[in-house]
Amino acid sequence: MTEATSTYTFKAETKQLLNILIHSLYKDREVFLRELLSNASDALNRLRFEMVTNQNVLDPQAELAIRIHADQEARTLTIEDSGIGMTREEVVDHLGTIAQSGARRFLEAAKEKHLDASGMIGQFGVGFYSVFMVAEWVRVTSRSFRPDAEAVTWYATGEDNYQVGAADRTVRGTRVEVKLKEDASEFADEYRIKNIIHKHSDYIGFPIYVGEGKEAVNKQTSLWRTPKKDVTEEQYKEFYKQTTLDFEDPLLHTHLVTDAPVQLYALLYIPARAERGIFALRKDDGLKLYSRNILIDDYNKDLLPEYLRFVQGVVDSEDLPLNVSRETVQSSGLMPKLKKVLTNQVMRELENLAKNDAEKYLAFWKEFGGYLKQGVAINPVEGESIYPLLRFKTNLKPEEWSSLEDYVTRMKPEQKEIYYIVGEDPKSVLRSPHLDAFHSQGTEVLLLTEPMDSFMLMGLRKYKDHELKNVAQAEAPKTAPKDEPEAEKIPEADFTSLVERFKQVLGERVTDVRASNRLVQSVARLADADANANPELQRVYKYLGKEYEIPKKVLELNASHPILKNLLKLDSGSELQTAIIEQIYDSALLVEGLHPDPSSIAPRVEQIIEAALERNVKN
Repeated sequence: MTEATSTYTFKAETKQLLNILIHSLYKDREVFLRELLSNASDALNRLRFEMVTNQNVLDPQAELAIRIHADQEARTLTIEDSGIGMTREEVVDHLGTIAQSGARRFLEAAKEKHLDASGMIGQFGVGFYSVFMVAEWVRVTSRSFRPDAEAVTWYATGEDNYQVGAADRTVRGTRVEVKLKEDASEFADEYRIKNIIHKHSDYIGFPIYVGEGKEAVNKQTSLWRTPKKDVTEEQYKEFYKQTTLDFEDPLLHTHLVTDAPVQLYALLYIPARAERGIFALRKDDGLKLYSRNILIDDYNKDLLPEYLRFVQGVVDSEDLPLNVSRETVQSSGLMPKLKKVLTNQVMRELENLAKNDAEKYLAFWKEFGGYLKQGVAINPVEGESIYPLLRFKTNLKPEEWSSLEDYVTRMKPEQKEIYYIVGEDPKSVLRSPHLDAFHSQGTEVLLLTEPMDSFMLMGLRKYKDHELKNVAQAEAPKTAPKDEPEAEKIPEADFTSLVERFKQVLGERVTDVRASNRLVQSVARLADADANANPELQRVYKYLGKEYEIPKKVLELNASHPILKNLLKLDSGSELQTAIIEQIYDSALLVEGLHPDPSSIAPRVEQIIEAALERNVKN
């Protein structure tokens, strides 16, 4: 340290974080070395990127490398890189603050729950601070790549303050000196250091030298640029876990190398779960985009369509110029070509999975099926390529998943359309009165019970030569008449008077009340007053939270149903008859998923139960 030294106080958030790091126990303290090597690699990458357009740098011929020296007797560890370096202002900015204020909160939560928080290091701009898990003190000495820059040193013990002063460093880059705690002396052992490098940092694209060794310890070669025949399944899985911190193996991976129509290397993964874990390194959607092993964009969202945003991985293209900026990448004519190649590859992999491993594909569908449905909704034209991947349950096979092709192969000879029904949940939709005629004739109907289904139907109108038709609007296919006689209907005059009573009670809530020619088991159903109405659009507005009113519909009644026959026996206009009419209408709304306040039905149900019990007791 020289005379030109200033003392600074860590911000409150930083002090609290350091306290947690220093005084908490971690199962895997070795991650501190991974983080320091990652920082060194970033500094080297930044310099290499800078030198593409600027040769006026300090020590332009110096090898881009990382060197590690350990002294077991002194319990010191030194990590030095020849990267971009830092100025005094950058040292204060980078080492005196934390990137994200949520770091302390997450670490405290991990501590309280006795979780291994080492996997979180690096996610919140706290990677460098992880060194204090093993350090009594840390000294960082750096000189910027700018020829006229002055060297600077930073020193801290993990207490409230840190010092920044001038230094005598003459070469470009950064040196981190660590005085290890007594219980961390293992990290001054070269054999231990090499094992950590192989475990965490083997694919860093710069040589890492340990001690006086002349050979790099790490492989350096990017896994995605390694010939597929030389990569094991275990290496693919390990690379995925290293880059995502996902504890589960990926569901699927694909290693792609192409020369035309674009030159690229890609290593893509589909996770086992849609939801990211609390310790996940990847906090946003997007792929890592490299140009000749130089990172251009950490979260590129232009390489795959929105509906494949769950895909993780790396893309590296020789066709991207080295001096390209992120903004230029986004507007480059090359990006659509890359996107097309990558999208086609992912879709082929999913199709092959669906064909060759149905069980594994269903595991994928349960996690990511909603994304594919979104793709159909957003881009109907492009969505046609998604149709073979869609899976549905049906009224005849409610426990199984079927593709559209499966459905078509099971269609009756006289059937021309693919039928579907939209509902709130798988159980209630099977009780929908719209299915009465289809159940009785054994006609298969797709069950669409997720919010995204209504959006999907805006794009999915036809599969091959078969139009999709909502059973609420469709006529059931004609079938041979059944042998059993039809139930006796209410006489026409009595039914007409009953219809008038329904109209009086329901008023303007319905556009009409009429007899149904479709109901078999159910007492009533709600039908669209306009044959051209779009019930899917009504649901879309509801899900989007748009201004929404219960659509006025036609109430159709089953003239053969016992409830209506017994309803005629009650005094016309009586309180009980009115309550039952109200309940029939509300039940129809409920089954449709359109009732604005289902709990309001409860008092009326109690009223009807009470009346039924009183009548039973009297008899």
